[in-house]
Amino acid sequence: MPKKDDQRKSVIDVLNKARSMELYAIIQYMNQHYVLDDADFGKLASAAKKIAIEEMKHAEKFAERVKELDGEPTAEIAARIVHAQKIEQIYPFDADVEADTLVKYNEFMKICRDNNDSVSATLFETIIADEQEHFNYFDDTHAHIEKLGNSFLARMTGENAD
Repeated sequence: MPKKDDQRKSVIDVLNKARSMELYAIIQYMNQHYVLDDADFGKLASAAKKIAIEEMKHAEKFAERVKELDGEPTAEIAARIVHAQKIEQIYPFDADVEADTLVKYNEFMKICRDNNDSVSATLFETIIADEQEHFNYFDDTHAHIEKLGNSFLARMTGENAD
């Protein structure tokens, strides 16, 4: 049977991996928000910003839980930011990011349960629901762009991105 310190360390490790993934998503989605806003796709830019802010809340929740377990929250991002994406690239890319997040967070939730930390497991469970919504949005938007093309994109222009 693993020692309590080993169990705590295993949970802190996955919480910090998740925080790192959230920090990456924040920067990636805000970068996309700026690109979309500059291209005058106000509705799409606004949605990217909203999702980035939700990811900020997730990152903070993971950090707070790490601190509760006497760990140090990471400030590292999980991957390199991809810049200058075309609008047709953004949504399948983001759907892939969210799909990967869903797989990993389910694995992390199991690690928390296996290490007798139901509080952290529940945190993952809650955040997984949000990530599923993000995946659905990115995947649906990608499908609309593919199916409807410029007519869909034209409807997304001109609004304020706030």
